[in-house]
Formats: sequence, C-alpha cells, structure tokens
Amino acid sequence: MTTVAMPNVGSALDRVDALEKVTGRARYAYENFPADLAYAVPVQATIAKGEISAVDVDAVLQLPGVIAAIWHANAPRLAPRNGDPELAVLQSSRVAYRGQYVAVVVAETLESASEAARVLRVRYDADEHDVELRPGHPGLYRPDHVNPYFPTDTEQGDPDAALAAARVVVDATYSTPAEHNNPMEPHATVAVWDAEGLTVYDSTQGASNIRDTLAPLFGLPPGSVRVISPHVGGGFGAKARAHPHVALAALAAKQVGRPVKLAVTRQQMFAVTGYRTPTIQRVRLGADADGRLTAIVHEAIEQSSTVSEFAEQTAVPTRMMYAAPNRRTTHRLVRLDVPTPSWMRAPGEAPGMYALESAMDELAIACRIDPIELRIRNEPDVDPESGRPFSSRNLVACLREGARRFGWAGRDPEPGIRREGGLLVGTGVAASVFPVYRMPSQATARAEPDGGFTVRIAAADIGTGARTVLTQIAADALDAPMDRVRVEIGDSALPPAWVAGGSAGTASWGTAVVRACEALMDVLHGRAGDVPPEGLEASADTTQEVRAQRRFAQHAFGAQFAEVAVDMDTGEARVRRLLGVFAAGRILNPKTARSQLIGGMTMGLSMALLEESVMDQEFGDYLNHDFAQYHIAASADVRDIDAVWIEEDDPGLNPMGSKGIGEIGIVGTAAAIANAVHHATGVRVRDLPIRLDKLVHGVI
Repeated sequence: MTTVAMPNVGSALDRVDALEKVTGRARYAYENFPADLAYAVPVQATIAKGEISAVDVDAVLQLPGVIAAIWHANAPRLAPRNGDPELAVLQSSRVAYRGQYVAVVVAETLESASEAARVLRVRYDADEHDVELRPGHPGLYRPDHVNPYFPTDTEQGDPDAALAAARVVVDATYSTPAEHNNPMEPHATVAVWDAEGLTVYDSTQGASNIRDTLAPLFGLPPGSVRVISPHVGGGFGAKARAHPHVALAALAAKQVGRPVKLAVTRQQMFAVTGYRTPTIQRVRLGADADGRLTAIVHEAIEQSSTVSEFAEQTAVPTRMMYAAPNRRTTHRLVRLDVPTPSWMRAPGEAPGMYALESAMDELAIACRIDPIELRIRNEPDVDPESGRPFSSRNLVACLREGARRFGWAGRDPEPGIRREGGLLVGTGVAASVFPVYRMPSQATARAEPDGGFTVRIAAADIGTGARTVLTQIAADALDAPMDRVRVEIGDSALPPAWVAGGSAGTASWGTAVVRACEALMDVLHGRAGDVPPEGLEASADTTQEVRAQRRFAQHAFGAQFAEVAVDMDTGEARVRRLLGVFAAGRILNPKTARSQLIGGMTMGLSMALLEESVMDQEFGDYLNHDFAQYHIAASADVRDIDAVWIEEDDPGLNPMGSKGIGEIGIVGTAAAIANAVHHATGVRVRDLPIRLDKLVHGVI
C-alpha cells in the first residue's frame, strides 16, 4: 500500500469550520426555510400493541391553520417491501409499540400543528403486550447473524469440560439497561418535492445512505433524491440510518404539495430514533492456578421489536480479546412490543466489554493476581478464533503505560479498606477494543484555475472534526497549504461515502480523498502543472482496494483506569480520576482526537453511574423520556479526565495509517469504574447503572 508524506496530518490544528459554528453561520437541518413552508407534528400511539379503529381527522381540519391530517386510511402508499419495515409509516392500522407514529398533522405554523396533533382523537383496539426482557423468555431465539454480519454463535474446543476441570471458575451474570443516544441536536427533517424529485435537509450521519433508503421507498431512482446535511449536532449512531420521521416528513410533503418541516422532540426521540438494547449476559471463565484462561463462555440475550430485527453483537469482542483453547459465544433475541433498537456508540463492544472486563476483574481477585498482570498473561499471539495475525496489537503497552501514569504500582488489592473521612476510595482498570473498519467510498479532487483545490465527498461531520481532518489529509496529498484546499461534504449529490459510523469514517473517506488527490496530481504532472480555465478534476473509488484487505485482524486497543470515592452515608459514587491510554494507529489531529476520546470516556462514565431508560411494564413506555429524569454526566461529574495514546505504526491500515477513535473511548470505561467501585466498597454491582441504592446497604 502506498503512503504519502503528511506534514499537516498529525498536527493539532484548529477546526476549519470553527468560525462558522461560533458565529452561528453553520446551518443545521432545522434551519432551512424553503418558500411556502408548512410544519408537521406527528401523533404517537398511546398503546403498546393493537389496532387503530378510527381517527377523527375531520375535527382537527376545522382548526385554524391546519392543512392536512394524515393517517393510514388517507396516506400515500409507500413501497417498503425491499427496505426497512420501520419506514412503512402510516401504511397499516397495526400498532407495534407505544410511541409509534399513527398520524401526522400539517399546518401553517408549528403552534397550529402542535395544537391539532394534541387534540386529534385516535381510537384503538388494544391487545395484551409484552415489553420485558428476561431470562428464559419463551420467545428467545437464535438470529441468523448479529450486527453487522457476524456469526450468531461460535465455539472451539470443549468449554463445558474445561470449566468443569478448571482450578478457578468465575460464573456471573451482568446486565445493562436500555440507553438512548440523545445527541445535542435532536433529529429534524425538511422535505421538498419539485419536478426534479425529492430534496431532504436532514440531520444525518450519512447523506448517501439516506438517499439510497428514501429513493426506493417512494419509487424514485437515486438520482431523483438529494439529501443535504453539511452540519450535524451529534449522533452517537442514532443518525446513521433513516428513522420513521424522515419518511414521515417526505410523505407529508408529498401529500400536501408543499415543503414540510418536522422536528423530533427530545421526548419523542425515546420511541422513534433508536436506542441501545438492554442486555443480560452470563460470563464464565475458567483458569488454572496462575490465572491463565482455559475456557471462556459468554452468552448474551437482547431484545428487538416485532417490526424489525436488530441483533447487537454483544459477545463478539470476547471472541478475540484473550487467549483460551476452549471458547463459546452465543446471542439470543426476543421480539417484544417495543421500539426497534439500533446503533449506539460502540454497539456490542460497550455492553459486552462491561461484562467481560468485570468478569476478568473477578477472576483476578479469585486468583489473587493483579488485574493488569492477569490480562497480560492471557494476551494472545494471534486472533484466538480466526487465527489471523493482528496488524498491530498494543494492549499490553496501553496497560503498562496507563499503570505508570495512573500510579498503579503498589496498589493494595484488598477491597473496602481505604477511607478518607466519610468516603471509601478505590481504583479499577479495564481493557477496551474496537474493530478497524474501512468501507468503500468515492471522492473527487479538482484543481481550480485560481490555484486552489476543491475536494468533494459525501462524508458527514457530526461534531467530530471530520471536515478538518479531511482537509489536512487532502492538503498533504496535494502538497498544498491547507488554506488553498476546500473540502465539501454533507450532500448526497457529492461522490457517495460511507456513513459516519463504526469508527470507519476517517479511514474510509480519507482513503478515497488520498486516492483522488493522487490521481489529480498525476494529471497535473502530465500537464506540467498547467490548469486550463475550466479546471482539472480526477476521481477515485476505493471499492476494490477495500475488498482486498482481509489478511489481518485489525483493532484499536486501550486501557481505562478509574479512581472512585463512595460516600459511606449515602452510597453515592463519584469518579475522581479517569485515564484512558489508547493504541489507535496514527493520530491525525491530536486536538480533535483527544476531544473524541474524552467524549467517549465521559459517555462511559454516564453508562456506569447514570444512564438508564426505565420501561413501564403496564403501559409499555419508557418513563424517564426527558433530561429531567434520564440522567447523563455533567461537568460536575467529570472531575479529572485525560486521554493519551502510544505511538503505533501500522501502515497496512490505510494511506494515513489511522484507526477509528470515535467509539473506543466508551468501551472499557464502565467496567473500569465498576471495578473501582468494588475495590472501594467490596460490593460487586453487576447490573448497570451503579445507583446509590445498589451500594447503600453494602457500605453503611
């Protein structure tokens, strides 16, 4: 693989769009106001399962400013058969979960639409519902695969016999609750139909993906749909695919013959924009007296909806994390009367590694071995299940560097004995991992007559600094100053690109940008640098290059260290220090990278101590569907947090030598905090979040 010299890449440069954002010039989806705009407000089901028997549309049509009230009996027909059944909005009388869209009101103003939606009467024939994920559920089954394409189950050797013969055994069940993504910018869509087709201004992590989803839904060729999304205020996976509101906005605009704006409220997001599935995980570890693993068994159960199957890859990271000759991983799913779960930052890895790394901590205690040393003893030489060599694997280096920086040496392993006044203090560690993905993308690079360059790719910047890093990459590949390079992204009219997801964005887009810039430089060299008045352009498609890269196991690794203090009177746990050390290839921009890693670790802190979507069994709804009750980490919760990385040279990854960093920060954090809480108190909390009521009886 050819690489390029990159003086800009690796520099801690400011964001190229910083001025636009701080001055308010950066335009987000909701801030588009086409002529003759109307407003749409959805009506959500108030039952969890059943049929719609009637909708009193005539009454709301008499209200001032109301243009239309649309439900399944008068809605335009869609064609979802070959797509996502989640997007078949207003196509059936069937209600599959509470909060499902059952109607939409369109009006001249947001206020008129909101009032009409509030008073619209919908009558139902309700059925008994089931919204509880539980072990032994009669509906549990084995899905064909788990997200995105992994085998559902794997097995090597005889793990049952190995567990029976093991000198030391850990057998524990861990659970994680449903969690909701909650990006800063709620989902919003503006849909405009004209003679050319459909234009959608959407808050999305992938304009190309949304275009390719909407086109067949409305019976259009992809070229007749354009999705525009230059700025996005966060996503965490919730904006990586089309959700029902996107289809609903386009449907409503088509029905009324006017542009329509639809904004999803924070409360509505808890039903219609995805969430992390709750999990129940049983982990069994068998080891010899020296702590070397002889068996690993990781079994996960999860939920999905009756509308669509989504099976998260919870146990997949266990397949390659530690060496053991006997191993089994399984996933079982139950379809409940709930919204469909989807991607949330580090899907699979975040909940799965919480369970595995908590179990590893329990094994270290049982073996009386330092938890860092235990992990080092079980370091594999190759990927334990595939047998492929790692392109690079520096987990041990992360653990050792983190121990040095954190002051791990001399740590007393005895739990519950360190007191500072009324506080119990402890420390914990956990490893983290996230796979390296690189997906096909296309890009164009253009030499302008004025001596500048324009690079175009339908990438997405969801607040990560992607636009900045792509500008750095392009400038180096073009051997040009950054101020002479303009990168255009966030528009499906640009060359198609992979979504900003799976920590694959920069690797996928950056490869396409480098190849397009290289092709342009070849053209320029052939013309002795002469640019005609109309400019020169070259393009690249990385499909074949990406498909050829299958020889290595490729992952980013890290180690998180946490110090917690637990109040002996109240059981309240506070994280006093949090350190992450990562091995993620070449860091392309230290400033934006550190921000991403710290953001992931902060989200992991939230996962450990705060985040929990509470299901009401009677009504089939999440009770705490707002920020007053769904708690996330605030500044006061993040007292001392730092992220660093080790130098890692892995030229076989991509032209930049980079690995994804958007998700690995969250992966091991919850386990590190849980392990620190146990070290502080002697209380092992196996069910997240670690609320004070789970600790108070153990520490008082």
